[in-house]
Amino acid sequence: MLKRIFFDEHGHWDRFVAKHQGKLRANVLKEVEKFRGCGNPKNGFKLLVCEGCHDLRLVPYRCKGRFCTTCSCGETEEWARILEQDVFQVHHGHVIFTIDEGLRDVFLLHREKLLKDFMDEAVRIIKEYFEKKHKVTPGIIAGLHTFGARINFNPHVHMLVTMGGMKKSGEWKTYDFIPFEMLRKQWQTVVLKLIRRKLNDQEKKQVQSRLQSAYSENGEGFYVYAPKQKGNVKQQLGYIGRYMRRPAIALSRIEAYDGQMVTFRYRDKTNGKEKTETISVEEFIARLIRHIPDENFKTIRYYGVYSRRIKGLCKRLVSEWQKEARKWIVKAKRLLKRRTWSERIKEQTGKPPSCPKCECYYEYKGEVCLEKGVLQVKYAKCSVSRACLERMIQDVTGVKETKGSKEKEEATQRITKWRERDVYMSAV
Repeated sequence: MLKRIFFDEHGHWDRFVAKHQGKLRANVLKEVEKFRGCGNPKNGFKLLVCEGCHDLRLVPYRCKGRFCTTCSCGETEEWARILEQDVFQVHHGHVIFTIDEGLRDVFLLHREKLLKDFMDEAVRIIKEYFEKKHKVTPGIIAGLHTFGARINFNPHVHMLVTMGGMKKSGEWKTYDFIPFEMLRKQWQTVVLKLIRRKLNDQEKKQVQSRLQSAYSENGEGFYVYAPKQKGNVKQQLGYIGRYMRRPAIALSRIEAYDGQMVTFRYRDKTNGKEKTETISVEEFIARLIRHIPDENFKTIRYYGVYSRRIKGLCKRLVSEWQKEARKWIVKAKRLLKRRTWSERIKEQTGKPPSCPKCECYYEYKGEVCLEKGVLQVKYAKCSVSRACLERMIQDVTGVKETKGSKEKEEATQRITKWRERDVYMSAV
């Protein structure tokens, strides 16, 4: 659906780029072009062959882009799976830091100056509370969301916070309370000071009225809250992990597209009711691309005992302490790795990817990559596979060779014999 909206016969994306030429960020153009080519075999593919009926399956490469909803869904599930196994097996709080509505445009206009420190300052408030009040270092994973329910620009920070922390000795102390109401006013002061510190004098003059309104209209401070958690620790971590990495809009929320207008669903936070909104394609594209992060900007960051630099050391210290105290907080360290496509299918269905015709398993035979703009066979398991891959390249690109080698002809004859044999066996 999203590809249709951007790249169908109406050419909305190309017209949008032409209209706003020079105003779009370079990374936006890069990510959308990656999304355009996602799943296109002209950018490379793998060959799988059924062990039983020799059915050929071409699996195109995916873009792995930060804008692609198809790729981000798989990445989100995998990240959440690794997260729930890799963190301390203790209760975690899901904490959300928001800002005044009038400051959203300020963060949109100066995103490169503000968003990184925006995350750091939210985490610093929580860390300082634990360090000063309880003398422990918590584990925090922070995720930046720049979108609201209506795909509007609404920057806020989601945090996964351990309900407790580690002392310098390695001892783990558990707590079950964070004073969110007390932190609201402190968070308001931090955000307003951050904006004044990062903007120059001319920019500060332009936003001074917004800063004053944000201070006077929020007597109790900016909103800081924690949704109630249900289920066991592992379920909580899995849910929060998927929520923190979710895309700006799920495809299931797009209800209609008629070539000029897009209708999508959203939940109104003021009354909890589900509503629909219909906007032009140009407006829909403009809202979506705002949430593409700048290149190399990390929307997920790790702090405290989860900091990548000291996480291993912290786990060792806690492990040594819990052996003495006989309080098992952290599970035995396991080597976690990303699952392959076939492993994910097997975990979901109970068996590896199978042929719909004969239910036999597919076997990897080779793949084709794009090198200097030309598709080339990167790996082939045998001469028959190579010949098959080269014929697929011709079919994909529409270019046919005038001369065929004897080896290719023999390989093609063998493939034909396979198919003839299968027809005969099925008849028997």
